[in-house]
Amino acid sequence: MIGPHRDPARLLPADPATRAVALALYERVAGAPIISPHGHVPPSLLLRDEPYTDPVALLVTGDHYVTRLLHASGVDLGELVVDDTAGRDARTLWRTLASHWHRFAGTASGYWIEEELDGVFGVTTPFGPDTADAIYDEIAVALTRPEFRPRALFERFGIEFLATTDDPLDDLSEHAALAGSDLGGRVAPTFRPDRYLDPEAIGFAGNVDRLLAATGRPGDFAGYLGALEERRAHFIRHGAVSADHGVEELFTVDLEAGEGERLFQAVIAGRADAAQQRAFRGHMLVQMARMSVDDGLVMTIHPGVHRNHSSATLGRFGPDTGHDIPVATEFTRGIRPLLERYGLERDFHLVLFAVDETTYSRELAPLAGFYPSVYLGAPWWFLDAPDAIARHRASVTETAGFYRSSGFIDDTRAFLSIPARHDTARRVDAGFLARLVAEGRVRLPAAEQIIDDLVGAIPREVFKL
Repeated sequence: MIGPHRDPARLLPADPATRAVALALYERVAGAPIISPHGHVPPSLLLRDEPYTDPVALLVTGDHYVTRLLHASGVDLGELVVDDTAGRDARTLWRTLASHWHRFAGTASGYWIEEELDGVFGVTTPFGPDTADAIYDEIAVALTRPEFRPRALFERFGIEFLATTDDPLDDLSEHAALAGSDLGGRVAPTFRPDRYLDPEAIGFAGNVDRLLAATGRPGDFAGYLGALEERRAHFIRHGAVSADHGVEELFTVDLEAGEGERLFQAVIAGRADAAQQRAFRGHMLVQMARMSVDDGLVMTIHPGVHRNHSSATLGRFGPDTGHDIPVATEFTRGIRPLLERYGLERDFHLVLFAVDETTYSRELAPLAGFYPSVYLGAPWWFLDAPDAIARHRASVTETAGFYRSSGFIDDTRAFLSIPARHDTARRVDAGFLARLVAEGRVRLPAAEQIIDDLVGAIPREVFKL
């Protein structure tokens, strides 16, 4: 896929015989189309198709894997913003990254950037303080050429399907324009309603007021649910295939209609206590599952992250600036009320992600190994790295197999890292399958079918493409 000047067997097993099998399996899928059912690339990037301004905008800005480690190394996040009045141009920021590059050794983000430098730009010179300016100039020149504009890169990367993440009140006009363009692949919105479901979200009551006003619904619980259903229908008309939910705690509760109304009025009025707020969040996940049963949107849940851990950073730079931190997560009890109601429903697809590795073999694989509705989300966020992906496969495959998984999810805002991340997963899966072949646990023809399906048939089935 990318990285033609690097070791063609990188990330594959060290044992020569196993490596040969892994390399053959990888080569089957190296150039396969990319299916990316969950990510954060804005549709405006592809619609406007404007050239990237500089290497920093391309590879540093907005990539929280990069900025958070620089911050941990003593670089203030304010110093990672281009500001000519403060003497911080893009080249200065590039030099800052280069001066700290040794800190990225062994990290997934360091590996991805090296993949991007080589595979996208053909840069073979090792990156560092002494080479930073020369590499900056080489990339800057490339960015002036039409083949390095976003749409050209989209097609060069072989992206067949790309899902964005969108606010329920987005009019989706950019998606409509993309759908009517000559872009080679499909770009679809994803319904992300967290700020309209969580009473503790900033501006929750105002968000609900805007939702009701936009849909002309009354201010009771039935009107609120109807407004959400109406916006989901709007997304489906614009090609959406999934609804995504990010919660810190995976807790669900199935309430009677009257109790739902009472909780709704309490949270809107701002008089709900912590227990009532928790109950409302949990009930709304059950309601979201009901809606997915009704309208067919795949339901994905990303639990177990404490958002905006640093209050000072949130105050200065806002959310999504690299300080969301994982917490221990429990699935079996928390998801049971939802599954008691909808877990056996025909055509309901529920994809569960985790950032807590201890849940893989204990809870997630057994859940996906029984419930036809439950699929194992790919290693996500801090775990979408070579060794973590391998640990995930080792933890879940003996219980749930390969076909209860979602396929790889890149979950990225950094557009250029999409092929690097998918290539990483393909290599790791090839290595894992090769070991099973070498140990006589899977026959080679079966491994060949599995590696093909992991990048094609499986994500297409899970996300109903």
